[in-house]
Amino acid sequence: MAQIITMPKLSDTMTEGVVASWLKKVGDKIEEGDILAEIETDKATMEFEAFDEGTLLYIGLKEGETAPVNSLLAIIGDEGEDFSALLAEDNKAPKVEEAPAKEELVDNPTSDSNEVEIPEGVIIVTMPRLSDTMTEGTVGSWLKKVGDKVDEGDILAEIETDKATMEFESFNEGTLLYIGLNEGDTAAVDSLLAIIGETGTNVDDIVKNFKTASPNKEEAPKQVEQKATPSKIEATIPTAKSSDERVVASPLAKKLAEEKGISLSQIQGTGDHGRIIKRDVENYVPTATGTSTTSVAKFVASGQEDFDEIKNSQMRKAIARSLTASKFSAPHYYLNVEFDMDNAMAFRLQYNSIPDTKISFNDIVVKACALALKLHPQVNSQWFDDRMQLNNHVHIGVAITVEDGLVVPVVKFANEQSLPQIGTAVKDYAGRARNKKLTPEEMQGSTFTVSNLGMFGIESFTSIINQPNSAILSVGAIVQKPVIKNGGIVVGNTMKLTLACDHRTVDGATGSLFLQTLKGFMENPVTMLV
Repeated sequence: MAQIITMPKLSDTMTEGVVASWLKKVGDKIEEGDILAEIETDKATMEFEAFDEGTLLYIGLKEGETAPVNSLLAIIGDEGEDFSALLAEDNKAPKVEEAPAKEELVDNPTSDSNEVEIPEGVIIVTMPRLSDTMTEGTVGSWLKKVGDKVDEGDILAEIETDKATMEFESFNEGTLLYIGLNEGDTAAVDSLLAIIGETGTNVDDIVKNFKTASPNKEEAPKQVEQKATPSKIEATIPTAKSSDERVVASPLAKKLAEEKGISLSQIQGTGDHGRIIKRDVENYVPTATGTSTTSVAKFVASGQEDFDEIKNSQMRKAIARSLTASKFSAPHYYLNVEFDMDNAMAFRLQYNSIPDTKISFNDIVVKACALALKLHPQVNSQWFDDRMQLNNHVHIGVAITVEDGLVVPVVKFANEQSLPQIGTAVKDYAGRARNKKLTPEEMQGSTFTVSNLGMFGIESFTSIINQPNSAILSVGAIVQKPVIKNGGIVVGNTMKLTLACDHRTVDGATGSLFLQTLKGFMENPVTMLV
């Protein structure tokens, strides 16, 4: 009998999965224990094992496709078995959703019958969206009046947006037949602003029946893509105009110049044909009389604004969910310390002199934290609405950077492990993390977290608590600098650390005492071996 295989829930936080690759194809024989596919979860890419045997009759998701947990993934059954009933049962919900669309197809013709036909050559100009936040605009002034001839590139009006007053340029030609808004009037984006067409065309019906943002009428906005664009800026050296030379300026520019007491003949216009506009007056800087100064040529951008879009991976979505929940649910506060690392550096050098032994500073930090946590169980705790859980075991999560973000595998019972054992475990986790081969069990159960960016040269930073932990330690780089020892200035090596605490479980004094204990282990690491 055919069996439906659904998208499995491979981690406690998984809500959807991506088929990374299929290891079987339709028609293949499946034995219990065979690997069907590799599934990308929010934490790792994992092999998905078959618990039934038979023939792979159907594949519901292609490689790279995403689907929620419990969605149809595949069907296994006897060779040649009819599985159409299973597909029909799985597709019942989408069929119900398609029904309303048929009603819409019947209703659409009636709505179109009331539309007014736009005569050939008539262009409807609507209130443009001149900024990303603009919802309405105000007509500052009209530079054309009804009956005027409009050429492509002419400035129709000055529109005041929520950010600035901008010149509104026409990209069509004809006669201005109608003005829908007087100077000073405000209207929503896509409202009727003006109509351009052939002289003598009757546009009364268009004006009478015009509807803003009509869902069934997309032709009007598409016919005219009127937009305000910055005028071309020439890389020239501005020069003062002679007093008898005609000055061309917008009404708003003239008004601003008059208010500021600036002579328009001293301003170099950057609008069409050297026309002075608002920004020219606002940006004008008078030069000292009698001094010869060379102005810097105006900047002309050669590039353009663009961007690349990257689809969010399952790991990136999980990071966003968990860290957002932590930041906005746990009241974070931060404690900053700086440790003397001279003894730790000497200790590591001596320890690594043992044959076939190599430990890192991060291994020393993990071990020191584990021992300190045993002495301060309040920092090794978890918060619940009705209680606090003080953990007697110490499981330290170690943040590891991978291509899609980061994962936090857990070194369990870290206080009982030796430094080489901790180092071996962390190296193994790091290698498998980059290949997406960590199991969910290896990333669960931490009671405290260490995040180290020292290898990237970061001296100090703060981290977001990895819930349900009560604290996370941010470890910076070891820096060589002058320090005071025995009353004298000497060259020393220090490291900055920041402890982020959840104030619901860890008070300031509690966190401070933990850091004091940690300082003792870090500055005298031989005590960790006792």
